[in-house]
Amino acid sequence: MPPLIAFDEITHLFADFEHTAWRLETRRGYASDRQGARFQAFMRGIDPQPEPDHPWNVNVRERAAQGARFTRVRIIDEPPTDGQRFLMATAAGNVEAGEDIRVLTRAEAERLELPDFDLWLFDSRTLVRMHIDDTDTTIGVEVIDDAAQVLAACKSRDSAWRHAVPTAEVWAQVRSSV
Repeated sequence: MPPLIAFDEITHLFADFEHTAWRLETRRGYASDRQGARFQAFMRGIDPQPEPDHPWNVNVRERAAQGARFTRVRIIDEPPTDGQRFLMATAAGNVEAGEDIRVLTRAEAERLELPDFDLWLFDSRTLVRMHIDDTDTTIGVEVIDDAAQVLAACKSRDSAWRHAVPTAEVWAQVRSSV
């Protein structure tokens, strides 16, 4: 495994990028979500309320006002896991702040040969590969500027985006089936 750095060491990228920040989420859930009170409440049937003052949403709003774009594709299983359902339930607050979040089924992601790891791609130049352990905990990240790997991530982004569906559409269908 390559040397990893702490996620905290790359958080400046979310404020420093010029044009685009794109995320690919591949996990069936995240430990940080499961440990939170919002997830626990969601599991008891309480809908998560938007958090407009959350630092993430504040940054997204500020960056969007400057013309920058945050986009994200989440891969979901059929049926979605509890963690994936939670992420769809909370997406509305992020979208309200200015982030465009879409979903893609795991079968479609496999057909498109998308990466099987989480990543961030900043300005089509900087790739951040997230390393997540078997408990769904981020153990570190790799910052990659190798042209071939960045180009592959750009191609994955373009392919995923073309086939992904807005989260609200899928969430409406999922909610009506549970």
